[in-house]
Amino acid sequence: MIDLVILCTAAFLAGGLNAIAGGGSFLTFPALVFLNVPIIAANATSAVAVFPGYASSALGFLSELRSFDRRLLIRLVGLSVVGGVSGSLLLLVTPASVFNWIVPWLLLFATILFLLGGRINSWIVKQGKAQSNGWISTLIVSIYGGYFNGGLGIVLLALFSVQGMRDLNLMNGLKNILSFVLSAASVVTFTLAGIVYWYEAGVMMVAATVGGFVGARLARRMPVSMVKAIVVVVGLVMTAVFFVRSIA
Repeated sequence: MIDLVILCTAAFLAGGLNAIAGGGSFLTFPALVFLNVPIIAANATSAVAVFPGYASSALGFLSELRSFDRRLLIRLVGLSVVGGVSGSLLLLVTPASVFNWIVPWLLLFATILFLLGGRINSWIVKQGKAQSNGWISTLIVSIYGGYFNGGLGIVLLALFSVQGMRDLNLMNGLKNILSFVLSAASVVTFTLAGIVYWYEAGVMMVAATVGGFVGARLARRMPVSMVKAIVVVVGLVMTAVFFVRSIA
């Protein structure tokens, strides 16, 4: 019962955070590790738990996505599939001891990106430098997303800014659809590898969906700055915990 409460609480709060500001994986992943799910399986299960939310988020930007160049969208989706599969396969061949050492650094990287993401995007926009041929960078970001989902949205938004995009609604739509596609590729890979803890994943998916619905309603009432501060604090605390865990 205690495990169920932890899973539901972490996923509910994660769904709310993702709906308001992002950073839900800072809660789902540590919760699974706390419940003694092996660290690599916890990463895979966490990816499954937050995966459905990307689809519903993308639906909110259908008009922008329909206006986007179809050939370019197909290319981006294809790169996301390749990157998602590649990243998840890379995770599968990573020894647990190595991943245990890498995790706190990934959490720290994702937290810093979350904290400075707006400033980074603003700086890129001010530079006014666009890269028309960004398929390599798109593939690299997709591999990162397949390997470790934390901070993926911020990385994708920065990538789109570098590629010359300025329509924030379109960028958010692309961010959500590419996150959904590469996460789907990762989920399929993790499922075939048999490392997903489906009971935990199922419970968290339901709780995260409810949390996302509630979070979307609260988003209009709560200051985003407050929520972002909470996410950053959680990210830093989880980073410290995993640093201690990696050297224990």
